[in-house]
Amino acid sequence: MTEHPTPIGDLLGPVIRDLAQHSGRDLTRWLHQVDRLRGCSDPIRLTGETSTLDPTTGEVLHRYSTRDEPHGQLLVRCGNRRASRCPACAETYRADTFHLIRAGLLGGDKGVPATVSTHPRVLATLTAPGFGPVHRGPGKDGRSDVCHPRRTGPACFERHTAEDRRVGQSLDPSAYDYTGHVLWNAHAGTLWHRFGIYLRRHLGAAAGLTRAEFSRRVRLSFAKVAEYQARGIVHFHAVVRLDGRTPDGGLDAPPAWATVELLTEAIESAARAVRLDVPDPDGGASRKLHWGTVDVRPITSTGPNGSALSEAAVAGYVAKYATKAAETSGTLDRRVRRSDLARLEQSGVTEHAARLIRTAWHLGDPEAHPDLASLRLRQWAHMLGFRGHFSTKSRAYSTTMTALRRVRLEYRQARDLERLPYDPAATLVLADWRYAGQGYTAGEAALASSFSPRGGSVGR
Repeated sequence: MTEHPTPIGDLLGPVIRDLAQHSGRDLTRWLHQVDRLRGCSDPIRLTGETSTLDPTTGEVLHRYSTRDEPHGQLLVRCGNRRASRCPACAETYRADTFHLIRAGLLGGDKGVPATVSTHPRVLATLTAPGFGPVHRGPGKDGRSDVCHPRRTGPACFERHTAEDRRVGQSLDPSAYDYTGHVLWNAHAGTLWHRFGIYLRRHLGAAAGLTRAEFSRRVRLSFAKVAEYQARGIVHFHAVVRLDGRTPDGGLDAPPAWATVELLTEAIESAARAVRLDVPDPDGGASRKLHWGTVDVRPITSTGPNGSALSEAAVAGYVAKYATKAAETSGTLDRRVRRSDLARLEQSGVTEHAARLIRTAWHLGDPEAHPDLASLRLRQWAHMLGFRGHFSTKSRAYSTTMTALRRVRLEYRQARDLERLPYDPAATLVLADWRYAGQGYTAGEAALASSFSPRGGSVGR
């Protein structure tokens, strides 16, 4: 169904009454606040005040209080990375991730030397094993093959489109290993950590070096994001780079033996070697978790005709997953309560995702499964058990998200400070802020949507 902007005439009834009740002090000031949110659909509401003083005389140079604002509150951007929650803030996060990834590939910016563009670099994708057959959608080339043309066992002879809600759903839920699926998601971060340890060992062994000697001469740098497959399980896309290490810990050209081929072989062998024993909720001795398919592709420098895996293409490919989470596989973008379990399907959750959520909730019972209590599966049931960070990097890969946000904040502050009649560097600022809630009222949401600079819906 196509969504159309609400005609402004339809807003003049209950919407204006709502605004008059809650934001009647100064509607123009409220509109100014919304404009500064730059399309944020779920702003945070703050109350408080700041006072700028001359530290020598104690004179109050400037005072601001939210008592003078509509609602008596200040609206600030939510900063949510999920596109399903706030498209505008998620777009900022995606752009930051793009520049972070790209800086680690090209160098010459954000504190990364330009020489890293000549170092061995690959894009590695590590996936989970299978826990039962699921309906298949189109491949990366966009072509749809016959789903599961089998003579025996669960079968499907259709060609599914990308929009088909059956994609990722189990062919035979009664035979699907939902417990193993949830446990794999819950331990995905540990599997990645162990893979990193093994990768350094395999690289060192391939070069004929001990682990300590390898670490003194070579630094393994990476940046990765987690993506949910349609079946509701995470896999990782990682940019992996080999750097030389200077005596003071800086980046240098890697040794001649550190090649793309060596890195590719080590990633594949290290992933195959990873095994993780976890408690078996079904009463067995333990379950062994491991990686599934591993795909490693070299990253090339951008040539005159471009490249399918150029630095910019890889950065864009990785960054687009930074704003997505489990909701892309048919689950929810918020935490689940006990009262939600009986009506998951009515909330838009697919049957497959609902079974995974209920499995996570069951396994998260600390009395029934005390060995799994540390996984906090009920808290992360909406994420189908996964509780790791969606975007992580090693220290030396490139800049940080915090640094990127700080530069943007300092730029905006510098523009605002140019208008001040005093030197802000020679003042003392006293501030007191408190959280007052989040989101728009119904009237605010309707009016904000009518002039949103992003053209997206506002409010939830």
